[in-house]
Amino acid sequence: MKHLLNTLYVTSQGAYLSREGETVVVKLEGQERLRVPMHTLGSIVCLGQVGASPALMGLCGERGVCLSFLSQNGRFLARVQGPVAGNVLLRREQYRRADHEAQASLLAQAVVAGKVMNARSVLLRAIRQGADECAARALSQAGRELASRLRDLQGPSSLEVVRGVEGEAARTYFGAFDHLIRAQKESFFFHARSRRPPLDNINALLSFVYTLLMHDVASALEGVGLDPAVGYLHRDRPGRKSLALDLMEEFRPFLADRLVLSLVNRQQVKANGFTTTANGGVYMDDATRKTVLVAYQERKREELSHPFLGEKLALGLVPHVQALLLARHLRGDLDAYPPFIWR
Repeated sequence: MKHLLNTLYVTSQGAYLSREGETVVVKLEGQERLRVPMHTLGSIVCLGQVGASPALMGLCGERGVCLSFLSQNGRFLARVQGPVAGNVLLRREQYRRADHEAQASLLAQAVVAGKVMNARSVLLRAIRQGADECAARALSQAGRELASRLRDLQGPSSLEVVRGVEGEAARTYFGAFDHLIRAQKESFFFHARSRRPPLDNINALLSFVYTLLMHDVASALEGVGLDPAVGYLHRDRPGRKSLALDLMEEFRPFLADRLVLSLVNRQQVKANGFTTTANGGVYMDDATRKTVLVAYQERKREELSHPFLGEKLALGLVPHVQALLLARHLRGDLDAYPPFIWR
């Protein structure tokens, strides 16, 4: 089983990363601030004005450590990676399935079913954890509607139908999302999903955590030899990692969304950690961003039982396991792709 390695997040503006032997050295204003052995890292994420030496980039490529560069607000900019891993026959099969409407639809159905079931579980768990009467009614109704969307996914369907079901389920889920926020309601509220830029504090948190999740899922897919850019549910688009977007749909509700809700409901993030720009965009300050990164890393270390494998593993390994199961399905070792169902 793959080990859960650390992700090094560098958020200090002006920091510079270099290589000394098999060690990553982080300097700020010419002063050494951190040393990390390369063998302990699964990836490095640089946010904002953070630089890296060519020698370090080469070492990351050699060791299979993904080095990613994001804007200070979490928008993906670029990544450094070594030679493409995996069997070319696996990728050829991935591409063939993507070009075959019926086969692509089956994979998309599995992904959407996993997403809808996990979203429903998030809503119903909130009721059990003591939602007030008004919230409980709204969450129960949304749960029933999501159950109906699951029935819509039974039997063969076209990709357009599957995408339509996914869109309806997302509207239902996010329509009830504000009822999951139990603290700081004057500053943390949710009316609708907004991106580029996020228009409120909750959307700023969601967008940032989704970017972190996307990085992990894309790395997991590349690790098993799949191409993150060619998916089934999401259409191909230049610069978009469609397969990573497909696979992360299963993880959004229970990993990303619940993390955001926990940060707000436990008041680990506060309203004064967010600023609104002239265009209406809302962004986190450095301290809040670091709080989110620490919480994300801690959440990934939590253990759960994988429903298909029947084994306990760290939550951060689930994207790797699901990528591996998808590869096994494409090779013909599994009759169908089993999405991750959160309990």
